[in-house]
Amino acid sequence: MSNRKRLISNFLSLSSVQVANYVFPLITVPYLVRVLGPEKFGLLAFAQAFIGYFGLVTDYGFGLSATRSVSIHRDNKERVDEIFSSVVLIKAALMILSFLVMCIVVFSIPRFRAEWLVYIFTFGVVLGGVLFPSWLFQGLEKMKQIAIFNMFSRAFFTICIFIFIRSQNDYPYVPLITAIGSLFVGIIALLIVLFKLEVKFRWPESSEIKYQLREGWHIFISTIAISLYTISNTFILGIFAGTTVVGYFSAGEKIVKAVQGLMGPLSQTVYPHISKLANESRDVAMAFMKRLVRIIGLPMFVLSFSLCIFAAPLSNLILGEQFKESIPVIRILSFLPFIIGMATIYSNFFLLAFGFTRAWSRIIISSSVASLIGALIFVYLLGMGHVGISINILLTEIIVLVSSFVYYRKYAIMPSLKCAIKGSAE
Repeated sequence: MSNRKRLISNFLSLSSVQVANYVFPLITVPYLVRVLGPEKFGLLAFAQAFIGYFGLVTDYGFGLSATRSVSIHRDNKERVDEIFSSVVLIKAALMILSFLVMCIVVFSIPRFRAEWLVYIFTFGVVLGGVLFPSWLFQGLEKMKQIAIFNMFSRAFFTICIFIFIRSQNDYPYVPLITAIGSLFVGIIALLIVLFKLEVKFRWPESSEIKYQLREGWHIFISTIAISLYTISNTFILGIFAGTTVVGYFSAGEKIVKAVQGLMGPLSQTVYPHISKLANESRDVAMAFMKRLVRIIGLPMFVLSFSLCIFAAPLSNLILGEQFKESIPVIRILSFLPFIIGMATIYSNFFLLAFGFTRAWSRIIISSSVASLIGALIFVYLLGMGHVGISINILLTEIIVLVSSFVYYRKYAIMPSLKCAIKGSAE
């Protein structure tokens, strides 16, 4: 299959995933927010944010570093086996450690202990993520499998929500249903990797484990930093403002993320492809990336503008009257699809794919520190709650975009590009 056909096939497969990400939440979210109410809906969002930290630990940046490695070496079966084996072993060890830490925290703090079942059930998604090697499918550009697994998981969750969630008291079963679906899909995916794709698990050498840990380290540190302006915003909001306010914020954010998710299929399809291009011909990769700027920019701006204009009717239609406080969240965050779309091009498609991992890390870490300080100012000092945290997120993403673009201008547009990349790929 030619590169062009493979890209189109992968993009269409992941687009079907995104359709599922639209259709199923459009069915379940309006139902859940009405049945659970802002407080319990906010509690579940807070639990997801808390458990999200452990998800970041188990991922260890492999979603990008291992994807890139598999993409580069996908024609070398023995090398792919080595990468798969070492990454799976590391993720399993990190998952066990994360579960022990999570239990200590949950059962040591009264506020967490009161809802311990919610946190235990929510952690099931972390285990499912360890079992499902999405990074391997992306690196091999086998996106159809991801599409099928995602469709099944979404359908399972949707059906079970309407069967088992009938009243506010059923809220603990929401993360349980999610965990069961995630675990089942993870197990099936692992079986397909081992028996259909014939990727073998071999006990890795210590040198290979150390290599993968080194490869993922800068991305891992950066993803931890990213959590300061993604997961931590919800977490800080829950700590200082309460779960009801988290409910208002999370409900509005879900609508924005639905639009923002349009970048998902393109990003997952293009990243391994441009990583391979950058390894083979940087000039070809740069030309390809410049075309993406034109393809992505205008459509994402139109979508963001439309989201801002129709924030109120969308909120009333999807969330209902009791979530009127979510309307300002949607308006403030409405331009994130455009901003993040552009930032993805200049940070992931340029800095990461071309090997500037240290530069990427510096941008993410500095932006994250600014975000953490901003979150504390807006929520704790100014008491602006969900509105303040929304402003903070918007400002942080603007910083990431501007910083990435400045670096791109410095190393890509200037004539010294080839020398700079060749001599100082960071």
